[in-house]
Amino acid sequence: MHFDQADYDLRCEWGLQGLLALRQASDAVVIVDVLSFSTAVDIAVSRGASVTPWRWKDGSAKQFAAANGAVLAEERRDSNGYTLSPSSLLSIPAGTQLVLPSPNGSTLALSAGSVPLLTACLRNAPAVARHAAAFGQRIAVIPAGEQWRESELRPCLEDLIGAGSVLAELSGTRSPEAEMAIAAFARFRLNISGALFGCGSGRELVQRGFARDVELAAEYAVSSTAPLLSHGQFIDASKTVTI
Repeated sequence: MHFDQADYDLRCEWGLQGLLALRQASDAVVIVDVLSFSTAVDIAVSRGASVTPWRWKDGSAKQFAAANGAVLAEERRDSNGYTLSPSSLLSIPAGTQLVLPSPNGSTLALSAGSVPLLTACLRNAPAVARHAAAFGQRIAVIPAGEQWRESELRPCLEDLIGAGSVLAELSGTRSPEAEMAIAAFARFRLNISGALFGCGSGRELVQRGFARDVELAAEYAVSSTAPLLSHGQFIDASKTVTI
């Protein structure tokens, strides 16, 4: 197949269609949704919580949370509870099962099939890369991207940089698409904060009052957490898998 990048160990492609194209020829898949799903998952899991991804605007999430003693993340705007906002999760108690709907990251997480799946952000990219490599050499890194209002994929800078930060830590032959992501990470490595605050997604969050979320997302290699999807929940592979 022309678009599965199967001739290379390290691959990179955008969004849901990219995931579907690459997953079959991969030993592990890493999804990257820096603003904000992957960053939210990193913070929650690093605090000892588990995260159940759920499809966006799916009414069954409430019933699932109630039936399983879980906490459902609320809408991001005008909420004092747990949400997709990473800063809302900084004090989440250990042992909490959080059901986290999102339009991009959760959708990808639920579409990987049987392939081992991790989620990475800039905070935990080296840790996730190490654990992904434990599954094999053929790694697909999927920048989630954002959506235009018409629900079309909008490739975004923060996820390209994030994908590159994972791929830069891995050994193996690189597809040109993977090389492009690594080059983007290298270009902004010394000013990640400036890139995230200056890009469209970051500016939108600042305007909406979520500058702290952008600050958290821009922190590089500060977390040793490796969120791995296991039985429908993201848990910390660094606590359960020995490398």
